[in-house]
This record gives sequence, structure tokens and C-alpha cells, in this order.
Amino acid sequence: MSGHGEAQSMIELVDVHKFFGANHVIRGFSATVRKGEVVCIVGPSGSGKSTILRCVNGLESYEKGDILVEGARVDRSSRSIGLIRRRVSMVFQRFNLFPHRTALENVTQGPIWVKKEPADQAVARGRELLARVGLKDKADAFPAELSGGQQQRVAIARALAMQPDAILFDEPTSALDPELVGEVLAVMRSLAEDGMTMVVVTHEIAFAREVADRAIFIDEGVIVEQGPAAAVLSDPQHARTKDFLRRVLRPI
Repeated sequence: MSGHGEAQSMIELVDVHKFFGANHVIRGFSATVRKGEVVCIVGPSGSGKSTILRCVNGLESYEKGDILVEGARVDRSSRSIGLIRRRVSMVFQRFNLFPHRTALENVTQGPIWVKKEPADQAVARGRELLARVGLKDKADAFPAELSGGQQQRVAIARALAMQPDAILFDEPTSALDPELVGEVLAVMRSLAEDGMTMVVVTHEIAFAREVADRAIFIDEGVIVEQGPAAAVLSDPQHARTKDFLRRVLRPI
């Protein structure tokens, strides 16, 4: 866990509302993520967790409120949205790798084409990042030749290649076979230890309790409870949070 103290805010959400047609999916969401902080968002399926991340990254618009990344307002129709996406990388549930490109090419595409980095520099760092996520020997492998856990680790290396200020993780382990979950969580744990600002939507409650600084429990687009992760996830105060955790953590 990071010892950031009263660090500056990196991401601010103020009274954010989001509609899909008549469906009011985010209902006044307000939260602050400080630099170096790990915040986990938990809640039942369909509660709006992933939509919040997509709004922060400008993949979805929002109808009311403000989202600020390092003081810049997120507006997906603005020309500045590209700059915000460079500062805030996203790791998706289903990897979203280019199937016709090798692991190394997937990692280096963004720096070369978006940031205009020299190719040799991008490739050298790409190899370093693949080594960091435990895939040094898989640089030339195509996604179809990799397990789901390996593909997700390539996706994390790709996010890191953009040298972001923060990374959003959208249920990064939910598409994985259970035995592959640990290898992805281990990489995320090391990022947290290195002080990376992270917002993680996850059902991995034990991971959230151990690694996150704060947890936010959301239900039907509303924050029900938030606070230090260990407190919210081990000793929740709200009946709805208690019920959710009982269902998620019940023995099989």
C-alpha cells in the first residue's frame, strides 16, 4: 500500500450522472483519487462500476457533473481527450490486443504511433516491460499463442508503455480461468508497491482488501459506502455492503 499522505488529487469526480436512454446508471457519483493511491470499486454486476471508468477515460460521455484528471476536465468531444487518455491508461476485461501483432508489437504501437517515440527506444522499453510482467520470452508470440493470463499481462505492459500517470483496470481478472488470476494480480500488486495510481473495478475482494488504500462500494449507480479498504471490506457499516460481501465471499 502506498504511503502518499495528503498527496495531490489525480482524478476528481464531482456529482457525475450518466444515462443510457431512460436508464439512469450513474446517480451523483463523487470521489477523489490522489496521486499514488489505489482505489478499488466493488459492487454487484450492472451497478455502474465499469461505466465510471469509461467516463473517466472519455470512452463514454456523461450528462451532468465534472470529471477532472490533473485539473483538466474530461470531455470526450474535446480535442484534449487524446492527452487525457495518454495520462490515464486503461486495461480492459477482455485484453483488447491486436490479434495480428506480436506481444512486443502490441506494447510498442502506442508509443511509436501516438507519442511518436523512436522505434528503437519504444522496442527497448517494450522488452523491459514484458520482462517486468514475466513475459520476457514471449515478445514474438501472437495473442492466440498466449494464455488469457499472459494476454492480460501483455495488456498491462501496453498500458505502462504509454508512461501514464494512472491506470484504470476494468475487471482485469474476470475473463480468466481461476488458476491464471494470481499471475495478473501479482503484477498489479507490484505496480501498487511502486506507487502507481490505480483505479480498479474488481470482484477480487481479498486483493482489494490487501492492496487498495480505499474501497468504494456502489449499487445501482450510487455510492453506498466508501473508506479505507480494510474497514469497508472487513467491517462494513451498511447493510447492503454486508449483504453483497456475504454473497461474494460465501464458501463454495
